[in-house]
Amino acid sequence: MTKAKFVSGNTMRHVLVMTSTASIGLATLFMVDLADIYFLSLLNQVEITSAVGFGGTIVFFTASITIGLMIAMGALVSRSLGEKRMQRARRYSTNIVIYGLILTSLTSLILWPFIPSILTMLGAEGQTHIYAEAYLKIVVASLPAIGVGMSITGILRGVGDAKRSMYITLIGAITNAILDPIFIFGFDMGIEGAAYATVISRIVMMFYGIYVVVKVYDIIAPFHLTLFKMQVSKISAIAIPAVLTNIATPIGAAYITYSIAQFGDSAVAGMSIMVRLSHVIFCGIFALSGAIGPILGQNLGAGKFDRIRFVFKDSLLFISIYVLVMALILFFGRMFVVDAFRATGDAAELIIFYCTWIAASFFFSGGTFVANAAFNNLGKPIYSTLTNFGRATIGTVPFAYYGAMWYGAKGVLVGQAVGGILFGIISFVLAINYVKQLESKSKLGHKLRT
Repeated sequence: MTKAKFVSGNTMRHVLVMTSTASIGLATLFMVDLADIYFLSLLNQVEITSAVGFGGTIVFFTASITIGLMIAMGALVSRSLGEKRMQRARRYSTNIVIYGLILTSLTSLILWPFIPSILTMLGAEGQTHIYAEAYLKIVVASLPAIGVGMSITGILRGVGDAKRSMYITLIGAITNAILDPIFIFGFDMGIEGAAYATVISRIVMMFYGIYVVVKVYDIIAPFHLTLFKMQVSKISAIAIPAVLTNIATPIGAAYITYSIAQFGDSAVAGMSIMVRLSHVIFCGIFALSGAIGPILGQNLGAGKFDRIRFVFKDSLLFISIYVLVMALILFFGRMFVVDAFRATGDAAELIIFYCTWIAASFFFSGGTFVANAAFNNLGKPIYSTLTNFGRATIGTVPFAYYGAMWYGAKGVLVGQAVGGILFGIISFVLAINYVKQLESKSKLGHKLRT
């Protein structure tokens, strides 16, 4: 029988194991994105590199939906296991996968015909627009496959199997990395080749994930429509806020892309390289929210608030050390990045500026991710949604707008960082206060029962 493994043992060890394994999986996925843009940069067409930047904004949006589903899966499955309700965990596993398949299929169908218009709104023009549209129309069609795959990684994180959760993303990433140069150069398909490699890797990821949860864990219960309808409201109560929370970030990123586009394709190309590089370098921070979610969920189910507080402290210590090390790596390696991607002009200037001044602000992003995990897994996902949307709007638009007005493309990056710092602090303070409220209510309820 699958048991809750996070309600005992050293909390820092759980944080490190879950985050490191999740980081490896995310890093491989992000490295494939980085490899995409690296291989495409070898074609020496700034329009293609810029097109990946525009396309990446929309791909980021769709990926954020699947990450929201993964968070919901981890929260509900881990909480059920913490309460020792295995059969309920199996029903949630089945129904969230179906829920995610429906949601991502609808998203893909709705989004696909509007791709040209969205790219125009973001500022893509001419050949850049043509390349980005061709790329997206292939990739967006595979959203249901990645939706199922990411939901399954949520199941495995919920049961505490970080290793197999990592394997799912790792297998998908390796498939993509192998096919990228074959399709881009071997078949001379250019940016469309990168898109087809992504689609195939997502399908491989989905089928491997299904194999693991069915054959290894047997944690997928037979589907019953009546039971699905009964759980839809509970799933939606976490999944919808989690999805909204995650799509807030790409909404903010879309405005940043629009702002950078005013300064030309070279600036967008530099941003595209910089974003993908930061995803790889700071994958540990991106992984933290989904990684610690099941730890928080299981301990909430077991009523162990002292361990929840330790998870907060351990996460902050991890973030501090991790961001410091990675920011230093970017600073000392900034010229290597410029040379490796053959960046020139505005693209090179933006990369150097980011690596020198902006990278360290990821510390505050880490605080936001910890707060999100707390809200999503401790029963208040709406807080996560509100703080993330606040960051994507109030914390992005005015800061980036005036930054662009005063300091050009570099000012956009500074404005985004300042807003992120502000909302990172707000989010973390709210999360700490919310945990204190939960603990007080729990103690009061215990006194009334006794």
